[in-house]
Amino acid sequence: MRRIAFFEDAATDQLRPLTLLRPTFELLCGHFSARERWIRFGDVHEWSAWLRPELQASYAEQQPEARINDGRWLAAGTTTFINGRWLPPAGPLPALPPDSAAYVNGTLVGVTIDPRHAEGLSGAGLVPELTRIASGRRRVDGGGALVGYPWDLVRENATMLRDDFARRKQNCGRVMNDPHVVVQGDAANVYVDPQAQIDPFVVIDARHGPVWIEAGAKILPFTRIEGPAMIGRDAQVFRAHVREGTTIGPACRVGGEIEESILHGFVNKYHDGFLGHSYVCPWVNLGAQTSNSDLKNDYSNVRAPVDSASVDTGSTKVGCFIGDHTKAAIGCLLNTGTIVGVMSMLLPDGGLLPKHVPSFAWHRHGRIESSDDVLARGIDAARIAMSRRNCALTAAGEELLRHAYAATCGEREGAFRRAAR
Repeated sequence: MRRIAFFEDAATDQLRPLTLLRPTFELLCGHFSARERWIRFGDVHEWSAWLRPELQASYAEQQPEARINDGRWLAAGTTTFINGRWLPPAGPLPALPPDSAAYVNGTLVGVTIDPRHAEGLSGAGLVPELTRIASGRRRVDGGGALVGYPWDLVRENATMLRDDFARRKQNCGRVMNDPHVVVQGDAANVYVDPQAQIDPFVVIDARHGPVWIEAGAKILPFTRIEGPAMIGRDAQVFRAHVREGTTIGPACRVGGEIEESILHGFVNKYHDGFLGHSYVCPWVNLGAQTSNSDLKNDYSNVRAPVDSASVDTGSTKVGCFIGDHTKAAIGCLLNTGTIVGVMSMLLPDGGLLPKHVPSFAWHRHGRIESSDDVLARGIDAARIAMSRRNCALTAAGEELLRHAYAATCGEREGAFRRAAR
């Protein structure tokens, strides 16, 4: 049994808006977040989280068992630090013995420390001190992949879906066996929890990868699910075409066509429309016929806006990345490589929307705008949306949204200046 501490590094900002309201190790890829994967399969008996101060109160509510930024806990025993951006290789999770430090593409992803190092590990000095300690260790290749931008999660999702299925299958003991459901391929590559509901006239295609369906999920008639894929707890899939490489997180409502995308959880995409090569954060609503492009007409690499710069994604298939609580009205058309911030409002204008809509902003009548009451109106809408799923916006959650609003002021001002040119 071991103690694990999860940490963030300087690349966290490159993952905005996905990381505005959560640490990197809570981003979903495959079946799990990094934290969930290590706790479930890493022989962990205690764990802690080292994260940004603004996240502490909200995260403590979500994960009451976590020891957050706690130096005293760290001093109580030998601890393995895990970089929240690391997607480990297939098979058993790496052991990371005390004499070594694991790297991926030159970035520290894992190191084990003993209690005598605890005093210097805190706040802004955490990552530099971990790096210093690791420099004196035997350098090993951590394997797997390192997430640097939002599209990396989507690119690696199919691989992680296969890996996580293999890890879980060893303990699941049950595969799909329902005469009313058509399974293409090896039925041993399909697992359906006994508490899931699969209606007749559903097709599960496991010829290209495994499919896992969690407890409480409801798959309605005329749905097709292609593996690798995962349907999360209490998700509902309505006459949808779920194509390979897709993760549908807990309590999502999904219809239409979804390809190689991650719906983090509590996403409402009930109606028809295409979503491809995208990551959608919780409490996002995509209106009827809202669709995104994930391939350019000339098949060239997609570029995406990051910190007011245009970044080459290195891929020809890149969709959209949408922050928490954003709403898209009926018929919105999102361009390749679009990034939409937290608590934004998208209204259609008959063409493709801008590739960047900042947090707490509206796109309407062909332009990006905001107002003094955009935060208050967004918080009111969030309370209503969350109550519809028997959830509540807590005081800590509201305070985190207020912090995000202040932290993204420069993002909005920059967008307004570019729009005015």
